[in-house]
Amino acid sequence: MHLVRCIVVSAMGGFKINGPPKNGKGPVSNEKDLGTRDEASQPQPTRAGRIETCTELIRQAMRCLENNDKECIIKTLEELIKSGCHDGRLIGVEIVDKVREIIHELWLRSDYELRCKLLVRLVVELGVSRNWFRSVFNTNTKMLNKWLGRCDIDWEGRATRYNVAENIEKLLRDKLGWDEVRMCEEMWKYIGIDISAFKRHGVEPCNWLTGLKLLSDLRRPYWLGLARSDMIVRRHRNGIELRLKTTNSIDAVFFPALLDAVKAPSLRIECGKEAPAAKYVSESINLAYYIILSADAWPWPIKLNADELERIIKGFTDEELAMFIAALLDGDGTIWYSRKSVYVVIAACKYCPKRFILNMLREAIARRFGIIGDIYSKTYTDALMFSSRDAVRLLRFIIPYLHHPLRRLRAELILAYYGRRISRKAFRRLYNMTKYKRGESDVKRNNGLEALAQVAPQTHTHRKPNANRRT
Repeated sequence: MHLVRCIVVSAMGGFKINGPPKNGKGPVSNEKDLGTRDEASQPQPTRAGRIETCTELIRQAMRCLENNDKECIIKTLEELIKSGCHDGRLIGVEIVDKVREIIHELWLRSDYELRCKLLVRLVVELGVSRNWFRSVFNTNTKMLNKWLGRCDIDWEGRATRYNVAENIEKLLRDKLGWDEVRMCEEMWKYIGIDISAFKRHGVEPCNWLTGLKLLSDLRRPYWLGLARSDMIVRRHRNGIELRLKTTNSIDAVFFPALLDAVKAPSLRIECGKEAPAAKYVSESINLAYYIILSADAWPWPIKLNADELERIIKGFTDEELAMFIAALLDGDGTIWYSRKSVYVVIAACKYCPKRFILNMLREAIARRFGIIGDIYSKTYTDALMFSSRDAVRLLRFIIPYLHHPLRRLRAELILAYYGRRISRKAFRRLYNMTKYKRGESDVKRNNGLEALAQVAPQTHTHRKPNANRRT
């Protein structure tokens, strides 16, 4: 049976599937292991160390105030909050009072727009509690709610949910040894991939995790490529929302891992539209992952015309262009092998704004790398396709920046075969595991919610993968 029939959930800032890696690669088995893990954990900052850090940050904030550099003050406040300098239980009343004074002074010097920006940073991004914020201004709930309303901010329960989720995840990682590699392996097992078979032939199924930390920098062209394919970027109140949506099992794990490089994603689960072409699907359930950032955190234009995008692409280095292409492939691409040939395809809907990128991309790849692709047209979509040796050459350029689990796995496998590191027989056997079943039920399709339940750390003790599952 399905875990749910149709639910709508909002896990604000807290359904964090794949955070930064911690020690350990699997569940511990006994108390002795727990003790060893605790002893090996990273030491926590001492009170004296916290005071020293906070004191220096306060000095920096005061210098920013003297220079009337409001952006500098906000950035320093972020560091103060992240370092716990506002928490009297950790740091003492004297330090906390100084942090309050800085915020109060900045508020007095700010206009309406900057005040809202300050609220968004503290509330949406840093999870400061309502009572603490009230203490800064010695104000009542009515006045605070008035400002929240002006800035279109819903504060109800947000900090609490975020903190609870963070604490639960920390417990799971520290005590049960859960990490991103274990998550990846559980995902492959769920969809029927024999990871040990790949490893025996020198292909690592979890290589897609490599380099995810580098994506914490939104200025990397990968994010622009993703925004031109699968990811929705839109204005949200006084900030920017990045959203990725899926129904399938692999993306249910990939999307939160990707967004988590920047910030812990929130999750919304809802009924999807019917899909008449997929008769084997009884009900479609969408998983929408999203993060809310400050307005100035997104470094790329939200809307781009052809001339602007061409100018940006021409300014890319070879490495940056490879990142951009990899993101397009992760979002709207396909890699496959058929009839002794390799194909790499980036698709776009025929009449949508994304279509103009195909011609531009074909020219840029030919000019920069000498790799030739062709554009093919179908009823509703157009596609830029590279085949045979051109496809293999393109994969060699972009593989370090591919992160979609299945596309990265196929790329690794294809390059191993063309590099003569595995036999044709082994290649075909391994590649067949990655195929989708066309026109019939497939665990890789429309099972995103169940995959999430199987792979998420807080549900790893559920039933065995695929048991009692109705597809």
